[in-house]
Amino acid sequence: MRRALAIARRGEGLVEPNPMVGAVVLGPDGRPVAEGWHDRFGGPHAEVVALAAAGAAARGGTLVVTLEPCCHHGKTPPCTDAIVAAGVARVVVAAGDPFPAVAGGGLAALRAAGVAVVSGLLEAEALRLTAPYRTLVTAGRPWVIAKWAATREGRVVAPPGGDRWISSPESRALVHALRARVDAIAVGSGTALADDPLLTARPRGTGPADVAPRTLLRIVLDGRGRLDPGCRLVRTARESPVLVAVGPAAPPDRIAALEAAGCEAWRSPDAEPAARFRGLLAELGRRRFTNLLVEGGPTVFRTLFAADLVDEIWEFVAPIAAGGPRDAAVDMPPTPPLVVEDVSHPGGDTLTRGLVRTRAAATASPAGRG
Repeated sequence: MRRALAIARRGEGLVEPNPMVGAVVLGPDGRPVAEGWHDRFGGPHAEVVALAAAGAAARGGTLVVTLEPCCHHGKTPPCTDAIVAAGVARVVVAAGDPFPAVAGGGLAALRAAGVAVVSGLLEAEALRLTAPYRTLVTAGRPWVIAKWAATREGRVVAPPGGDRWISSPESRALVHALRARVDAIAVGSGTALADDPLLTARPRGTGPADVAPRTLLRIVLDGRGRLDPGCRLVRTARESPVLVAVGPAAPPDRIAALEAAGCEAWRSPDAEPAARFRGLLAELGRRRFTNLLVEGGPTVFRTLFAADLVDEIWEFVAPIAAGGPRDAAVDMPPTPPLVVEDVSHPGGDTLTRGLVRTRAAATASPAGRG
């Protein structure tokens, strides 16, 4: 099962809005004979790949898979049919699938066909692996990853007279890799005005040569319609999509100018920023976006933290001091309680990755036991 969980991650950034899934086939003697993973959206599922690789060696053996096999016709036929046809005697599953067309039905179909089923092995690890997918299915919104780079005293501004970057080149490379696997990236209008960013993933995505790179939607949280039509985001909107999320106070002529330049304007009736963001998350959920990266400044994060709208945090702290007086415009607000998953030191920075405690508790809860 640990091997299945490891190879499942090879589909990260390529299978969404489907979940990452890995599978290992054991022969009747308990030895591994084949493995497979879901490697792209619309492609064969992990179970089918592994069973095809195993061939006749799967008969009478065990299929170990990280997620409950599907039992419905989607882009591919039911995996349960392939498992039964392969003559597998036993299926070991890490976690259930919350998708309504499956949700326990896959395990029930296998049992009805005479296949022995064991579920719940390394369940917590499987729940964490599929947390973004589960959030989309159960909450109707993407998983929200908050990322920022700060100086050692918690300021998101570089020291005067130096490099414009706070973080190291190694840290920035990690951020571009993160951008390459998410569906959308969002910044506040203040960040867009101050930094004039492109918000692209460089290089554009990874994966097999025959899989097109993921198209990253660039989002500006711009309640008052302040975005400059001459900024780099707007100038490149016809090359890479830009969505400007505006509120009721945004002037219609500014919205029209952005639309004329190729941007999509998403209009919210809510004047309150947190309510606007919730509405945006629901819209992205309708578009089946699985992961949203937010690279906003302190104002955006202050709103999101207070409203409990962040799931995962990537905090880069550089070993430099910005100096100057405390300023709410550039000082990061206190982060919510975090369950740390990893600490590393790219280029001398300190990168802390973890889950907001409430999300960590959810990923550790039993789900879909059969």
